[in-house]
Amino acid sequence: MKNLFSRGFLFTLAATAALTPSLSFGADGFFLIGYGPRQKALAGAGAADQRDAMALSVNPASFIGLERQFQIGLTAINADRGYSTSGTPRLLTPGYVRSGRPWFPVPNSGYIQPIDDASAWSIAVYANGGINTAYSWGHWHPPLGGPLGGGFAGVDLQQSFMSIGYARRFTTPIGPIAIGVAPTIAVQMINIQGLRNFAPLSSNPWELSDDAYDWSYGGGLRAGALWGITDNFRFGLSASTPMWMSRLDKYSGLITDSGRLDIPAQMQAGLAYDVFPNLTVMADWRHIFYSAVSVFGNPTNPLLRNSLGGANGPGFDWTDVDSASFGVEWRYSPSLTLRTGYHYSTNPLRWRSVVVNILTPIINKHHASVGFNYGFTKNSSFDFAFVYAFKNSFTGMEWLPQSPATPFGAPNPRATVSPFVQGMEFTVGYNYKWDAGDDSWIPSHF
Repeated sequence: MKNLFSRGFLFTLAATAALTPSLSFGADGFFLIGYGPRQKALAGAGAADQRDAMALSVNPASFIGLERQFQIGLTAINADRGYSTSGTPRLLTPGYVRSGRPWFPVPNSGYIQPIDDASAWSIAVYANGGINTAYSWGHWHPPLGGPLGGGFAGVDLQQSFMSIGYARRFTTPIGPIAIGVAPTIAVQMINIQGLRNFAPLSSNPWELSDDAYDWSYGGGLRAGALWGITDNFRFGLSASTPMWMSRLDKYSGLITDSGRLDIPAQMQAGLAYDVFPNLTVMADWRHIFYSAVSVFGNPTNPLLRNSLGGANGPGFDWTDVDSASFGVEWRYSPSLTLRTGYHYSTNPLRWRSVVVNILTPIINKHHASVGFNYGFTKNSSFDFAFVYAFKNSFTGMEWLPQSPATPFGAPNPRATVSPFVQGMEFTVGYNYKWDAGDDSWIPSHF
């Protein structure tokens, strides 16, 4: 068994080593709908029904009973985001302003190794949606151009995870229950540009903006449960602690608590029902605790002198996010599976904080998805998924920071700001399942 663990671990690392952390627009804030083509085609549903090697990324208890298998996949995301203004803004460049850099790659990979009939281990590598905006200096605002007068402006936040999980199934009077745990390592990097005009408001103006990429490392714990209520009706529950991260020192004059940017905790619950042996419907709910992380949950206003980056300083002023996912999977034949889904997410932004959030317009709401799996041999199959995020916008009032004219900050009643976002995702994946009793490290036939 030790040999199998070593081989599977190395196989997964070898397949993902060349895939760097990537980013995109998110769905539930900056969290993606799901990780891998099956989850995306089902619009994020599946806490109670997982059938491929990315199961660990949703519910650490859900890979019990699956064959030894491997998956590698890639998502290409096209996001259109920006903001528009009305009236006479004083802090922002007026007009209809769009961000550049619309395309992003997001990789994923997973491996499952059964131990016996009642236990298994798994490893998964995946990435959060992250945040990315890029406003050119040509959107002119004095003195240096860009939407905030500090030149080229934007945020590039990338987050990647590696989870290693163990799950075991128990027989109980109320039905089989599986429990899984997954320690998780997290890595993130960030680059923030165009905020030099905010130097008087920073506790450390030398580590505020335009300092290139900074890296942060940390981790947390994921756990989950899966209950087989009947032979064709299941309930799944998963949750994760925050990912406690090291400080981002290059941006300690901007990010709350001297550069502390932890990744929020979340929880997800779902039901799955087999209407027929080959047709499953799923419904999930997810909650992400953005408000519990100071850089996301702290109010943005008032922006006072020396407040940015301070202990309990200004943040993005986000609320927690709730989302609902609905998915249907039809296993039409042994070689073809069809999938579709719908996802709805609440908006984390507040009307009073839209100025800073033009850099993070994460207000996706309605999503529709379709996809399929095609098995071209007994061992190998191909996945495809398409997700469309319908355009959504949100309007708030421009809020001015502290200045001689506004000693405590003030709203600008003559201007409103409306961030917007829409996008689409294309995901492909390759799956390989080993034959029973095949302990080879590298697949011997496809």
